[in-house]
Amino acid sequence: MTDLKPLIDRAESLLARLEAIVPQAAPAPNWEATAFRWRKHNGAGTLQAVRQPHRIMLADLQDVDEQKKIIERNTRQFLEGRPANNVLLTGARGTGKSSLVKAVFNKFVKRGLRLIEVDKQDLIDLPDIVDLVALRAEHFVVFCDDLSFDASESAYKALKVVLDGSIAGTSDNVLIYATSNRRHLMPEYMSENLETRHIGEEIHPGEGVEEKISLSERFGIWLSFYPFTQEQYLRIVQHWVERFGTPVRDEKAMHNAALLWALTRGSRSGRVAWQFARDWAGQKHQG
Repeated sequence: MTDLKPLIDRAESLLARLEAIVPQAAPAPNWEATAFRWRKHNGAGTLQAVRQPHRIMLADLQDVDEQKKIIERNTRQFLEGRPANNVLLTGARGTGKSSLVKAVFNKFVKRGLRLIEVDKQDLIDLPDIVDLVALRAEHFVVFCDDLSFDASESAYKALKVVLDGSIAGTSDNVLIYATSNRRHLMPEYMSENLETRHIGEEIHPGEGVEEKISLSERFGIWLSFYPFTQEQYLRIVQHWVERFGTPVRDEKAMHNAALLWALTRGSRSGRVAWQFARDWAGQKHQG
């Protein structure tokens, strides 16, 4: 027995090393949750419940009425089992793209809509996520925020497969809502423009450009967001100041302060308006 002890110790050491290498089984999702994040640990992916989802409402989003109307209609079709499209929200930073996705989720959560946030580097797991929720009764929006990548990235290819459908087809209870500052999701280079060919009066983009267009075209709906005018920016500031329950005794002074805040930030976005309103309301509530 004494002679076997070194062998047993070596075997136990080997098992311990193997356990560290082999991915552990992922815990079952808490299906009572309404929002999830896809998280990886030791190579295994799992749906991690979000304890406090962002409670922004559609009414909080100003001057994007047409975008709200379209994504709300598409989501309603999805929940009612009618045909619906994946959605790509593109445009200026801070104009409400990701907030709109969260607001739509909050509007329809009581009707069975669920939200799964997936980081860009984990998009390679999209087929696994779709398989995981395919047999659930709920409807899931997979939310990919701030997308941009190169065509060679594996995540790019995984996204194309899910958008287009592989041999297994796509699930009827899953849609993808993605945001990006780029319409075609990937950087554009001068060399690609040199590939453009003119045949008669027709312009034919090169293969590099065609590849980029082909990905964004897999989204059935494109929603564009634009920088806000000064008037729109001040209207958003007014909305958030009121939402924070702060009385406005001198509107002109508040507007001047809001414009100065935007000037120092170099942007009149909705995000900047919200940040100013938080600062302004916080100061006014001091005493």
